[in-house]
Amino acid sequence: MVRRVAVIGAGAGGLASVKCCLDEGLEPTCFESSEDIGGIWCYTDSTDNGRVSVYRSVITNTSKEMSCFSDFPFPEDFPSYLSHGLVLEYFRMYARRFDLLRHVRFQTTVLSVRKRPDFTSSGQWEVVTETNGVRESHVFDAVMVCTGHYQEPYLPLASFPGIESRFKGQHLHSWEYRDVQAFRGKRVLVVGIGNTGGDLAVELSRVAAKVFLSTRSNTWVISRLSDHGFPFDMVGTTRFNHLLEWLLPSALSRRIRFRKFSSWFNHTNYGLASSKSSKFKMIINEELPFCLLSGTVVLKANVKEFTESSAVFEDGTTEENIDVVLFATGYNFSFPFLEESVRSAIDDNRSLYKCIFPPQLEKPTLAIIGLIQLTGSIMVGSEMQARWVTGVFAGWNKLPPPSRMMAEVLKRKPPVKRNPYERENLKMSFISYMDKIAACAGVKPSVLRLLLTDPQLALAIFFGPCSPYQYRLVGRGRWSGARAAILTQWQRTLKPLRTRVVGDSSTSSSGWGWMCLLALPAALTAGFLFSKYPQPGWSPWA
Repeated sequence: MVRRVAVIGAGAGGLASVKCCLDEGLEPTCFESSEDIGGIWCYTDSTDNGRVSVYRSVITNTSKEMSCFSDFPFPEDFPSYLSHGLVLEYFRMYARRFDLLRHVRFQTTVLSVRKRPDFTSSGQWEVVTETNGVRESHVFDAVMVCTGHYQEPYLPLASFPGIESRFKGQHLHSWEYRDVQAFRGKRVLVVGIGNTGGDLAVELSRVAAKVFLSTRSNTWVISRLSDHGFPFDMVGTTRFNHLLEWLLPSALSRRIRFRKFSSWFNHTNYGLASSKSSKFKMIINEELPFCLLSGTVVLKANVKEFTESSAVFEDGTTEENIDVVLFATGYNFSFPFLEESVRSAIDDNRSLYKCIFPPQLEKPTLAIIGLIQLTGSIMVGSEMQARWVTGVFAGWNKLPPPSRMMAEVLKRKPPVKRNPYERENLKMSFISYMDKIAACAGVKPSVLRLLLTDPQLALAIFFGPCSPYQYRLVGRGRWSGARAAILTQWQRTLKPLRTRVVGDSSTSSSGWGWMCLLALPAALTAGFLFSKYPQPGWSPWA
């Protein structure tokens, strides 16, 4: 019987895990090595302690309505896309609202997590911590590891001949970057075109003499703004779109997406991506296309090698007088405190059952929270994981036998270990993963059932944003405010823009409502077809 739970880390996943433990009547103790909550969102100017944090100017890539904890919306006057300061302020509100801080032990480092001698029968863990030089040993019934995957900078210098032996300029990883001051007037090469690489290239272009952005990947660049200026994720991340993508052949779906993204600008002309490419990554950046168009950022091929002052690229071109090379090459995750038998079995999240549970354990009392890459908010995914995990700990949710979990893991596990530079390939569909875990936890909403009992809400769920509130409508942890939060999410999105009202102040909600009513017959037909002819593995109506 699980009662006492150790939660490691007080970032977004750690706070959600503490709250979920309390919801299930468990007794959490959260260990946080720093002096504050927030994880990477707790910005610091210093890099001396090796702690990873966001850079000063960062803005979220997912909107507030799609990134909040499922029973705690962001304040309506917060903008849709948030600075690190506002994200941290929200975490503080959440911690105060649910009285979480009394369960957090700050400036406490977890040194080791090991199975107790009687683990096969008790499932208990011995956790050794250190606070101000004083070590303590604790016994917990279960452990939730919430340290995320932004832990150790991945710096593949061996892949770039000459960077250490010949190059005379400076090279550093993006985790060391805080602001532009040290790069003023310099010629900078940014290696890697993920979200961070794109952001830093744009920001540096305002002060640097020249910025070069090197990539080996086909990349689609999208904007946070969608049609009519609404947040891209609210417009695009819907169950209706998800159903269409599931029904269409992958090649056709990819072609439609490419045409949609290229309606903003032609990615082939900019050297970013080809419509014929089957492998690609997607980044969010409104300013990068203009920087490329204005020449303040120059796109380059993958680096072949470095000389004393130049970079030679695989297409045979060379850029001279490079002052700084900034590697935006991602991060490694690591769990140095876990005992070797457990740690060595975790290559990436595909080594875990549902990306959470190590399947080889005799007792499912260890959970890894937040080791996921989604097409939506990781924070929302982490909370859903925590809800399911604490339900398992409390005995409400059951896991299959270890043999079945191991068999499922082996189906997903790749034959070759990937590096973080290729982690984009590990991204999973936000709706698919959320629905999968929600079904395990018994909290997945049924659109078909709602069509019969609450058509207005059903249409909002199916055609509107797949926001976190949907997963508080049914099951354990049901929130009485979920329905109202879903039906008012567009108003909260527009509220911070109403600082000056001009002419027609109508929102999109009326037009969207008419569209939903017109689509009701189609939705009912689709619901009937899926109930009459169920598809293997997934149904949007279940």
